Amino acid sequence: MNMQTFLKILRWLVGLLFIFSGLIKANDPLGLSYKMQEFFDVWGMSFLSDYTLGLAYCMNLLEIITGIALLIKFPYKQTLWLLLGLILFFTFLTGYALFSGKIKTCGCFGDCLVLTPKISFIKDILLLISILLLLITHKKVKTNFSKSLGIFILLISTIGVGYGQYYVLQNLPFIDCLPYKVGNDINEQMKTPNGAIADSIVIEMDFIKNGVHYSFTPDKFPTDFDSTYVFNTRKEVVVKKGNGIKAPIADFNLNTLQGRDTTAALFATPTPYVLIFAGQIDPTIPWEKLLQTIHNKHKLVYIVTADKSGAISSLAKENILIADITMIKTAARVWPTIFIMNGATIMQKKSFLFYTEK
Repeated sequence: MNMQTFLKILRWLVGLLFIFSGLIKANDPLGLSYKMQEFFDVWGMSFLSDYTLGLAYCMNLLEIITGIALLIKFPYKQTLWLLLGLILFFTFLTGYALFSGKIKTCGCFGDCLVLTPKISFIKDILLLISILLLLITHKKVKTNFSKSLGIFILLISTIGVGYGQYYVLQNLPFIDCLPYKVGNDINEQMKTPNGAIADSIVIEMDFIKNGVHYSFTPDKFPTDFDSTYVFNTRKEVVVKKGNGIKAPIADFNLNTLQGRDTTAALFATPTPYVLIFAGQIDPTIPWEKLLQTIHNKHKLVYIVTADKSGAISSLAKENILIADITMIKTAARVWPTIFIMNGATIMQKKSFLFYTEK
């Protein structure tokens, strides 16, 4: 294999990987937005959380367009410099996730292809080396691609990717890679998979005595322990890591306004019913039209939200159930999202636009 062939193969591998990575995340830009919020929360920069969706939108667009630009070699050298900047940034993120242990997954390929921090970091190191090699040898690659055609391809690609992300933000992802996809049984998704080994955890308590902190576990109290030890805090300490295999759905609880868990009773409902997920009750949503359309087809309809006060003030006549906001974000990327349920099985899953635009 000569140098030209090797560089061509390397260029196509790098370009296609960036396009693939960007397309997977562009399928669900809100998922990347939530991952960015996780990083910002860990870094104490939660004030940037309001901007993560815009950042995710632009990041996905940039990944795909630079990947396409690399394939068509237009503009070649500038694209390589841009890719170098991107991969340095990604390597920092995956390296932080790996060495800090504070981020479980980096979100490199969204929720459709979840990689461990170690594999993600190795992938980015290999990409970094590849891009550096392409940049060093860029003069060996002929770039006689038509300027006007190159601009046209990149412009059409930008419009297509931009509109595609706008569409999924209104109508749910094209491909649902989350555990709440159509056909899944929520009860089954909450079962611990075979071979799963949980983390071994002990409770470590912190006491203060004469201004000095003392930490110990419940089975190792000091022999002189008495009332002079003043309790301060307690925390969970992982003494042995498990294998990371967990149930796809960690927790799914639906509570009445009075705080009673009604999940099991709801799953035992003998007839189909509707769950309308909305983390916050947005007053600009045409709720009256939406609910009228749904009530025309289904008798049992429940609003699932984390916004108790908003639901009571705006939807007092409806059946309201309270749930965790993180669970709602995972189950429903668009608010409101309508689930047609049969017991614990998701039969249909539609954005509210599917009903209000009829």
